[in-house]
Amino acid sequence: MERPATGVTYQRFPRVKIRELKDDYAKFELRDTCASMANALRRVMIAEVPTVAIDLVEIESNSSVLNDEFIAHRLGLIPLTSSAAMGMRFSRDCDACDGDGSCEHCSVEFHLAARATDSGQTLEVTSTKDLRSTDPKVCPVDQAREYQQALGNIDPYDGDPQGDHRGILIVKLRRGQELRLRAIARKGIGKDHAKWSPAATVTFMYEPDIRINEELMETLTLEEKTSWVESSPTKVFDIDPNTQQVVVSDPEAYTYDDEVIKKAEAMGKPGLIEINAKEDSFVFTVETTGALTAYELIMNAITVLRQKLDAVRLQDDDADLGELGAHL
Repeated sequence: MERPATGVTYQRFPRVKIRELKDDYAKFELRDTCASMANALRRVMIAEVPTVAIDLVEIESNSSVLNDEFIAHRLGLIPLTSSAAMGMRFSRDCDACDGDGSCEHCSVEFHLAARATDSGQTLEVTSTKDLRSTDPKVCPVDQAREYQQALGNIDPYDGDPQGDHRGILIVKLRRGQELRLRAIARKGIGKDHAKWSPAATVTFMYEPDIRINEELMETLTLEEKTSWVESSPTKVFDIDPNTQQVVVSDPEAYTYDDEVIKKAEAMGKPGLIEINAKEDSFVFTVETTGALTAYELIMNAITVLRQKLDAVRLQDDDADLGELGAHL
C-alpha cells in the first residue's frame, strides 16, 4: 500500500445539520464529505446497527390455523425496543452462557398464553396485550408506546385519527383454540437477518445546485415561463405572482430527470437552466421501525462506523489481514 506524500492529507471534517427530528423520522444534511462515506453511513444504519429480536420460539401448545413455523416467523418480525442493544452481548460471544444465548447478558425471555373461550367472537392475539417480556427494557414497541401514553408523555393515538391502535396481530383464535409459547430474543444485526434491521427506510440524495440564466429567462413570455415550469414532473419551480419571475421553490424536489433542460432546448433556449449535483453535500431521510428512535439509530450508526474505521487504523501496512478480519 502506497502512502501519500508527506504533508498530503485526505482527512475531512463532515458537518451534520438536522432539519427535522421525530421519534421515528429524521431528515438531515451531511456536508463536506464524499459519496462513499455517505453510502457507508446508510449501509451501516440499515445492516449493522444492533437491535434485539425474537430468535428462538418454543411452542408448548398451538391449535390455531397457523403452523408453528409461521407463528415463529411473525414473532421474529415484531420490533422490540432496543435502546439497550449496544450494551448487550452477542449470543455467540457470550461467556456467561457459553454461547447458548440463554442468559441475562445476551437474551431476553418472552411468554405468550392465549385461549379463546367466547363462541361468538374471534380472539385477536396481539403484541400489545399478549406478548410479555421478562425485561421491561426490551418489549414490543407498541407496548412501550402504550406505557408512555399511560404516563402522559405522548398523546394517545398520535398520528392515528381512528384511534385504532391494538398492536401487531400475531394470530386469530376461535373458541377452543389455544396458543402457548416461550420465546428468546437475542441481539443481532440486519446483515444476518432483516428482523434485526432498525431501519424501515434510509435514503440520501445529492443536494442539487440549480442556477437560472435570468437574462435568457426574461426573453420568455409569461405563457412560455408557465409552460416551462409545468414541464417539471415535480414542483421545483414557481412563478412569483408579483414580479412574474421564475423562482426555485423547492430544489430538493428535483429528481434529476432533465425534463426542464429538454424543454428549454425544445424552446430554442439552451442554457436557460443549469443543474448540477453538489458532490460533497447530501440530504438523508431516515425512518425507523420503532426499535430505536431516529436519533439513536443515527448516533449508533456513527459509533459502529467509527469502530470499523478504528479497526482499520490499527493495522500497519505489513500486518496480517487475517488479524483485521478477526477484529472486525
